[in-house]
Amino acid sequence: MLTQTRALWPAFFRFLQEYLLLSSHRRFFFDPGLGWRIAAFVIALCVIAPVLSLLWFTFQGTAEHWTHLLQFVLPTALWNTVLLLLGVGTLVTCLGVGSAWLITAYDFPSRSILSWALLLPLAVPTYIVAFAYLDLLHPIGPIQTVLRELLGYDSPRQFRLPDLRSLPGAIFLLGFVLYPYVYLSTRVMFATQAGSLLEAARILGTTGRGAFFRVALPMARPAIAVGVSLALLETLNDIGASEFLGVQTLTVSIYTTWVTRSDLAGAAQIALAMLAIVAVLILFERHGRRRQRYASTQRTRTLQASKLKGSQAVLAIALGWFPIVIGFVAPGLYLLNETYKHFHTIGSVSDQLLHSGYNTVKIALIATVVTVLAGLVAVWAARVIRHGAPMSLSRLCTRIATCGYAIPGTVLAIGLLMPFMLLDGLAGWVWQMLGNPDPGLLLMGSSTALVCAYMIRFLAISIGGIEAGLARIPPSLEQASRLLGETSAGTLRRVHLPLLRPALSAAALLVFVDTMKELPATLLLRPVNFETLATWLYAEAARGTYEEGAVAALAIVLAGLLPVILLARAQLKTSH
Repeated sequence: MLTQTRALWPAFFRFLQEYLLLSSHRRFFFDPGLGWRIAAFVIALCVIAPVLSLLWFTFQGTAEHWTHLLQFVLPTALWNTVLLLLGVGTLVTCLGVGSAWLITAYDFPSRSILSWALLLPLAVPTYIVAFAYLDLLHPIGPIQTVLRELLGYDSPRQFRLPDLRSLPGAIFLLGFVLYPYVYLSTRVMFATQAGSLLEAARILGTTGRGAFFRVALPMARPAIAVGVSLALLETLNDIGASEFLGVQTLTVSIYTTWVTRSDLAGAAQIALAMLAIVAVLILFERHGRRRQRYASTQRTRTLQASKLKGSQAVLAIALGWFPIVIGFVAPGLYLLNETYKHFHTIGSVSDQLLHSGYNTVKIALIATVVTVLAGLVAVWAARVIRHGAPMSLSRLCTRIATCGYAIPGTVLAIGLLMPFMLLDGLAGWVWQMLGNPDPGLLLMGSSTALVCAYMIRFLAISIGGIEAGLARIPPSLEQASRLLGETSAGTLRRVHLPLLRPALSAAALLVFVDTMKELPATLLLRPVNFETLATWLYAEAARGTYEEGAVAALAIVLAGLLPVILLARAQLKTSH
């Protein structure tokens, strides 16, 4: 990401040289693509501004800051973060690859249901799973109480499970929630592999296990790397589950250093270390995809699933449903039960929770509109220009705009602080120059900061969906429109937008749901007395109260089911 950032400036200066210094033609002032290129550059600048701001904040700290962090904060937080990433990476790889191979290579009862049900844990954010299991696995909670009754014990002093508030507990829960990232990408790779390659390996004397490890698994390595990288980025972005479970990660350290100790420079220095881990993860994903041509291109029949019967079928069913029960069914049933008990005893929800729900929907709708429009502008700017240096600039801006998803929410919040402070100061100065009183913090004091953070964080989702939609539109339609005298904006409005409606709708849905679930950036950038469902749940868990927190969590999970349904439909089309 930093390499792409450095590459942006020479391209931009080439753009200025060509159009501002070398061009003396009046067509420059009427260049139809100039506005799109400027807009794409502004969007890319919005994405890299937090990174540049973070670097500036980091070097504002004194040597005492670095000494204190290196002695008391970074060793523990960095070690816990690395162990958490290694543990989650190992678990999601085993669960995701194992589930994908089980569904692809074997036929057994409930296989067709499992093929899409294995995606359901994606609907449950990590902090909600931690919220649910802290109550479910409490020493006097329902699970341990039933186990003691079955084993004949009377109290938690006689028998209790290992404490969930630990690093192994965090690895366990995060792994069972995030494995669908690996399952989804690997399942597609396994489903499209040529069955003749595996059959050839078997003919040459390789066992079924050997064929998997020596043929199928190496060919799926790029897909596994992509899925594991996404899961680890989500792990790095997590703040709720890690804090609930008592794991001092870099993300939690950033939050406590900024909010509790009011040490912005120290938080920025921790964020820089966290950004270095993000860069390592991106390099890992790129390294894993360097052999993407390793996949088979033969147009032969795909792998035929082997029929399982008897005890083997029972074992396959148990293995297939186990991660779903842990990652979705158990927390989902808990939330349903707690919500039912809440309405049965109280009968309604508080006005504060209703207001938090209204804030969530409102901010998510605004952020969705802004993010989809920004993604449309970035993608169209790269498409409308086809020749010369501006084309490389527009495409580079589009690639940079997709890097925001790799920036964790806490890092993004700190990076946005200085640009917002500068803009607030400039707006206040202009406002006072016009003879008006000081307006205060126009950006940081409103939900505008949250909208900008959401736009940067989820712009990659919008760009990816729109690019996929544009790829299905024949270029001949655009050429015919331009030959008939239509401008680029008119072509987009009258030709492409109607055809892009499904892609825009899908991208908007994904952005809306991810905005509803986002917790780290919301905690740090929300205005005073502004609560969303995610922050309400966080506050309830911090206070140790679970009554209305379960209602907020259930609402988030139900909203998260919508994109999972879309993914499940796409999964069914792929498998058939």
